[in-house]
Amino acid sequence: VQSPSWCGEAALTPSCKPLKELKKLAREGYWATSRALRAQVYHQLIQQVSCRLVTPDALVYRDVANRLFGKLSVSSHPLPEFLEGCSMPTYCLNLEGVMALKKILICVGNLFPDITYSPILPSLVALLLHYSEDEAQCFGNISRLIASNAPHTSYIDQSFLAHQASCMTFGDLANKHCPAAHKLIASTSENVFEVYSEWLSWLFHNLPFNYAIRVFDVYLLEGQKVLYRIALALLKQYRFSVTSAELEGTDIKADLQAFVQNIAEHVTVDKLLERAFGIRLFSRKEIWLLQMANRKALMERGITMVQSSMTKREPFHLAVDMQNFSSTIVTAQEMRIVWSWIPERFSLFPPLLLFSNSEDGCSLQRFYACCEGYEPTVLLIKTTEGEVCGAFLSSDWSERKKSGATSGFFGTGECFVRPETERYEWVFIKKPELAKAVPRSRQQSPSPSPASLLSSSPEGHSTSSNRLTVPTPQRKGRLSPFLAIRHFLLPSKTASMFMSGSREGIVIGGGGGQALSLDANLLWGRTEHCETFDNPPLCQENFKVQLLEVWGFQNA
Repeated sequence: VQSPSWCGEAALTPSCKPLKELKKLAREGYWATSRALRAQVYHQLIQQVSCRLVTPDALVYRDVANRLFGKLSVSSHPLPEFLEGCSMPTYCLNLEGVMALKKILICVGNLFPDITYSPILPSLVALLLHYSEDEAQCFGNISRLIASNAPHTSYIDQSFLAHQASCMTFGDLANKHCPAAHKLIASTSENVFEVYSEWLSWLFHNLPFNYAIRVFDVYLLEGQKVLYRIALALLKQYRFSVTSAELEGTDIKADLQAFVQNIAEHVTVDKLLERAFGIRLFSRKEIWLLQMANRKALMERGITMVQSSMTKREPFHLAVDMQNFSSTIVTAQEMRIVWSWIPERFSLFPPLLLFSNSEDGCSLQRFYACCEGYEPTVLLIKTTEGEVCGAFLSSDWSERKKSGATSGFFGTGECFVRPETERYEWVFIKKPELAKAVPRSRQQSPSPSPASLLSSSPEGHSTSSNRLTVPTPQRKGRLSPFLAIRHFLLPSKTASMFMSGSREGIVIGGGGGQALSLDANLLWGRTEHCETFDNPPLCQENFKVQLLEVWGFQNA
């Protein structure tokens, strides 16, 4: 195999390896020892990618390139519209290589007219050119990645909608897996999403070539999920390297980009990948469900294509209006912090006050009437001692009616509870490996009755139950929710008691205690450790409610 003139090196043929072993070799950097070995492996791996039946190949490229360019200079042809405003990393390609890069991108635009936005594409083509026989082979390989049709996975986002959804998905993952970094960014940046919208650029624009190509090694084998892992590892490393004081008055987006560009000063590529694969993400399918939910929210908000306002990143994610927001429990700045914790697809929408005990009274039935039809909701409580706590509740309160008189627990793993300035998420977010130990058949047990978990005494004392929860049946034709219980093999049903409501009161969190429970008069409450969220008491264990608010999401 002859190497192209912009790369130069002899080729070696790799041994045939099973996929598991190839993943191990890629993660450990085995291919970095030989450019030719890496070139052969890339070509073989990409040829095995499942893709659409009619996918342009090297022969098609030669024909189209000859027809488009002939003897004309490439510079006389504009780049495709889907690259408008996108950076063009060249990764040390010489002039001939840069011309080949542009030709390939122009031909992609000609042969894939459905691509409307793809900022990652120039970087992938540039990296692949270093390990291709010629530009025709490079085009054939990038075409297979574009045309991949493997279930629950994709290599290249090809529309503004898909790109924005992946940025939102990264924001959700950062929120869950890098809470310290997320809290730092939320406290120092007015628009957190604007920072996270650059996550792919960190990997395939800001990282030095010898780091980016190692990312590409594992990306070819493991798909987009691995990119999330590595970007999360970069975010964690950034948090280790800076302090809040250092970031005061700093453009955190630019600072993060500069940090990634100089990553070699902080961590080796081997250590970075080791830390990335130490992050326990949920399954590829679960992440795909989150991505689909984010796409749906963007479509509902009408954010589907690049507009001039979008290129300026107008803060459509800054849903909490600092001037007009009004709550009897939290300030606008405190609510903005709460909004930074909730899933990205909901933070698109401004908060809407659904219920307030100061305006709507202390009736549980009134509480249900005001909150039903809204999903999700944020519950805020201020006690007579001045303590503030609450919860993010992922499901509509009307779900409580589905089990009849013996209403059980419902909700998903996106629920969380919060004391003053912290939050406690579903226990399996930090320990997803715990959800693999038990056969699925054990998920079909009776649900504990909320009545058995509540006490009518003024002190709000409650009793525990060893009965177990059962997930709500899925409505036909509806996209399965992200972190729905039925997706997991749970070792204990008490670890999935998210929310429950009856005429006796409401319960949030269960197993060994309730994270939060309120009586039928919304006057007395109790908080204690529970297995679902592994939380400490959110305030004084037995408390009296002074103020209670429930917030929904406008147009959500």
